[in-house]
Amino acid sequence: MLWSLLKILVFVAIIGLLALGAGFLMETSGGVQITVAGTEYTLGPLQSVIGFMVLVGAVWLFFKLLTLLIATLKFLNGDETALSRYFDRGREKRGYQALADGLMALASGEGRLALSKAAKAEKLLQKPELTNLLVAQAAEMTGDTKKAAETYKKLIGDNATRFVGVRGVLKQKLSEGDDETALKLAEKALAIKPRHEETQDILLGLQTKSQDWTGARSTLTAKLKSGSLPRDVYKRRDAVLALSEAKDILSDTNSVEAQERAIEANKLSPDLVPAAAMAARAHIAKGKPKNAGRLLKKAWDAQPHPDLAHAFADAAPDETADERVKRFAVLAKVHPQHMETRLMMAELHIVAEDFPEARRALGDLIEQDDADARAYTLMAAIERGEGASDTVVQGWLAKALSAPRGPQWVCDNCHDIHAEWTPVCSNCGSFDTLSWKASPKAEVSTATGAHMLPLIVGAIEDKPRAVDEDTAETVEEEDLIEVVAEENTVEDPARQS
Repeated sequence: MLWSLLKILVFVAIIGLLALGAGFLMETSGGVQITVAGTEYTLGPLQSVIGFMVLVGAVWLFFKLLTLLIATLKFLNGDETALSRYFDRGREKRGYQALADGLMALASGEGRLALSKAAKAEKLLQKPELTNLLVAQAAEMTGDTKKAAETYKKLIGDNATRFVGVRGVLKQKLSEGDDETALKLAEKALAIKPRHEETQDILLGLQTKSQDWTGARSTLTAKLKSGSLPRDVYKRRDAVLALSEAKDILSDTNSVEAQERAIEANKLSPDLVPAAAMAARAHIAKGKPKNAGRLLKKAWDAQPHPDLAHAFADAAPDETADERVKRFAVLAKVHPQHMETRLMMAELHIVAEDFPEARRALGDLIEQDDADARAYTLMAAIERGEGASDTVVQGWLAKALSAPRGPQWVCDNCHDIHAEWTPVCSNCGSFDTLSWKASPKAEVSTATGAHMLPLIVGAIEDKPRAVDEDTAETVEEEDLIEVVAEENTVEDPARQS
């Protein structure tokens, strides 16, 4: 309504200006004198303007008739398309103008206008490879997904526009949540354009989501070859994928292939903690505990982690508590002052019932501002072992219950916390975004199964204890410590012995 009123006002304004100009010219003196064959013609100002416009029109018409005459002569001389080209020239011009207007409307967010211009351009140009894409995108903008899908399928039928059509249908399937069809379409799109970065990323995401690790490694290699992925990032992600291929190694220790993939993952990225732990277990399964020890020591040097200590304990499951303390001393020398090292040694000494040494290993961790629940729980166990009063033990347990849970597997993208490392975030679906760090948000969810007392595994022999009145009085505190430990632990079947 407003646009129609505006057009009427513009039309009235133009008529008014023309009338005003004509009146001004009629009142103006002078004019143009033309002499033709001895006869003199005098034209007034208004007549001169009208005569000039007629002359321009006549010249334009003359050239049009001249080009038509030339086209006719060419046709008569055997050029069968000369006349059709002459008449098509104007239609093409209008068609391309409609196409340009449709693109501008699409960029401006005017879907319906873009559809209208696309239909006009298609009628004038008869070139669907140009207009179909505009129609499809305009239909998507207006919410007509059915028309958009039909148009994309038309694009697939043409070799020149096949990739565009496949990509359009792919995005529709992604928005619908049809990952299975989207995966097949992404593979087809990448086969058409192997160096297309967006398609590579989409396919890689779908493959990791469906746990097609072999296919994902192939796509990752394609990204490296196309130059869209730095080599250091490629090595890290390829290690993650290789590790994911070998994820079932613990449930199938007879699979030599899985063991080899775990070792390969560690070689690709030695600082990847899950790969190092799994590769160490692969060596242990092959009867090579020394290889596992060297590998874990190297990984501990890169990043001390409870999972590495747990794997180091698996290398000798039948050793006694005292033997384990001696063997772990080699690992502790790598980073003696690191928090994980001190917590590890404190746990080992508690199992060996050497509580004074456990206290020395723990040191000032409980006095630091970033002390977490593990340190307080260990301190409660030490106090209990040394026969401290119920009040002292319960005080440490109270601190443990309210303290931060310490480093955990946290997604860098959505900050979701995972009980164990996975290649793909279970919350946001991002690939290779889990980092071992303190959570940026307060939560009470558990950390990994290796958090609390990860070394109490294997067949460590139970030793009879002398039970006196003091230890009998601390039975309730022992149960409470176990509750705190459970709040910081996820049950790991590998720990049961």
